[in-house]
Amino acid sequence: MSHNNQKKIAVINDISGFGRCSIAVELPIISALKVQCCPLPTAILSNHTGFDSFYFDDYTERMVPYMNEWEKIGLQFSGICTGFLGSERQIRIVEEFLAKFRTPQTIVIIDPVMGDNGKVYSTYTPQMCAEMRKLVQYADILTPNLTEACILTDTQYHNNWAKKDLEELAEKIADKGTKKIVITGIQQGKYVANYCYEQGKGGYLVRTMKVGTQRSGTGDIFTSIIAADAVNGVDFHESVRKASSFIKQCILKSMELDIPLTDGVCFEELLTTLR
Repeated sequence: MSHNNQKKIAVINDISGFGRCSIAVELPIISALKVQCCPLPTAILSNHTGFDSFYFDDYTERMVPYMNEWEKIGLQFSGICTGFLGSERQIRIVEEFLAKFRTPQTIVIIDPVMGDNGKVYSTYTPQMCAEMRKLVQYADILTPNLTEACILTDTQYHNNWAKKDLEELAEKIADKGTKKIVITGIQQGKYVANYCYEQGKGGYLVRTMKVGTQRSGTGDIFTSIIAADAVNGVDFHESVRKASSFIKQCILKSMELDIPLTDGVCFEELLTTLR
């Protein structure tokens, strides 16, 4: 009997028990899209770091023996998806994971969680930024926000991006080898835009009417849908539209139920609508 009769995505990210982010979001989303989700934890938290207090267990030293057991049983992955990585060592472990498990058929999706709103996260050192710039060369699909796209390309962040500027930014990333890029969370008046770029096709904007306030986990939902759709052969443009629309509906439902911002989006209410 083979363990590899179903499509699988290895998800390398942290687990937060409360707050709807990271693996706690990715596992149900990917599963709903009929792909098996196999988590490799980078850390385990009681609740995400947006709360005033949380329990944190660094999983770095356990990651290599964990993935070695997967290698022993011969697991094969249709996709490999990475999220927040907490140290230079973890970024290098992801490179080791790719060396072990990536095949010519595997789609690698990297969400380079490094910063937001024009600033690098306080936990991210210059050395970690340098390591992440190396890691993204392995990505078939890259899902940075605008801040992260600027960090990856040493571009000055600002608030007024013309389509031509976004294209130049995406082309700088594509020069590293990434085939498909979506730069997320671009504020355009009453819209939130995603700039998509596909090698050989150029770039285009996918815009959604802005609703509510930014919440934890929306990026994880977005990347999960992109990842599952990629291994299912869904058109990239269609996938970005689906992810954007689904997140909007989740935010609206969270507002309707008066869910605190720290608690993320109540995607569970709409999970059965994902196709």
